[in-house]
Amino acid sequence: MDIGDKRIGIAVSDPFNTYSLPVETYHRKNLKTDLAKIEGYVKERCVTALVCGLPVNFDGTPSIQTQKALFFIEKLKENLGVEVFTVDERCTTCEAEEVLISQGKSREERKGLVDSLAAASILQGFLNEKNKNNNKTDNK
Repeated sequence: MDIGDKRIGIAVSDPFNTYSLPVETYHRKNLKTDLAKIEGYVKERCVTALVCGLPVNFDGTPSIQTQKALFFIEKLKENLGVEVFTVDERCTTCEAEEVLISQGKSREERKGLVDSLAAASILQGFLNEKNKNNNKTDNK
């Protein structure tokens, strides 16, 4: 997930945890409704773990957005009962914007797609790292 103040980008992996797919950009309402929406995804898709992007400053230090995301992540952990991972999300939104611009998407179209595409990028990075580490373990 790409957690923002106004929107949450949502992506899922394939059953083999090889690749990610953007699902939707959810427009936030309030904490209770937001948690219920994510809980619905968890139940509907039999999610076993969540991967949440952690927004940090370019130099890697925490920001106000880091604290906001961590608060929401803690609420997810308290309410959902699934493992939650956090990963550095630096540059994922910029990369998603560049992809959409290269596809000729208008500003309005990009606004509706950028967060879910950023979430897919966050998840893909996590999956790549996990699979790389699994391959190292398998080769020993």
